[in-house]
Amino acid sequence: MVQYKVVETSVVTDEALEEILNAWVSRGWQFDGVQFAMREASKRPAMAFVFFTRPDEDVPLAQSSSSSSSR
Repeated sequence: MVQYKVVETSVVTDEALEEILNAWVSRGWQFDGVQFAMREASKRPAMAFVFFTRPDEDVPLAQSSSSSSSR
């Protein structure tokens, strides 16, 4: 099983994105991607959504693969 984390920010600068990435990766999350929401009148993004994943530690891997194969 996989857990997902989405971090939303309206401050879309390199420093803000680096801070988000470093904070969540240091907590054990893996960076998965980033999606920008654009403004119509500007080339600069209005928001960013940063995506992270990590294995779900509550469900053992053997259990999660057997339950997904039965579906």
